[in-house]
Amino acid sequence: MGEMTAIERAVARDEIRQLAFAYADAIDRRDLDLLASLYRPDARFGEYGEGAEAARAFFAESLGEIGIAVLLVANHLIEFDQTSTSAGSCDSDAVTAGGTVWVHGFIDDCAEGLIQQLIKYEDRYVRIEGVWKFTRRRHLLWLGWRHAEPEPLAQEPANWPDRQIGLGSIPYDDEHWLQFWSEQ
Repeated sequence: MGEMTAIERAVARDEIRQLAFAYADAIDRRDLDLLASLYRPDARFGEYGEGAEAARAFFAESLGEIGIAVLLVANHLIEFDQTSTSAGSCDSDAVTAGGTVWVHGFIDDCAEGLIQQLIKYEDRYVRIEGVWKFTRRRHLLWLGWRHAEPEPLAQEPANWPDRQIGLGSIPYDDEHWLQFWSEQ
């Protein structure tokens, strides 16, 4: 494969941004299958090993330590590598890229209560068989702080649209969320 055209780069940037959005959605809903599918098939997850099962095990443990986690994705910069193929890839037409993504997280930390974080992800991406995947995500914390409301997750239900203030129904009624917690 030769160098990408401007249109191909624009489409690829959109597809990579969708990858980051899907990651945030999967974290929020605890969709372990979706999380695993976002990584290249041989991605490494430290002591958990490599591949989809390792991804599921890694995320099951990590997400089992927190409650709700809503990640708002912003400032996603993507740079394509100069070479058109990825060394060591099964796909001779693999295209690689790197990027940084800023995230504002709202996280129910079991030890700290509701916290907010500003997180920077340093990412590596690869396109395999026409689909962009993460090769690696490096999570860097810039800042974390407790939410100003002492116990916002202990509020009475809002029963929206009847009331604007109170606890809502998401993610508590999402099928992946329910399945995740039923297996813990």
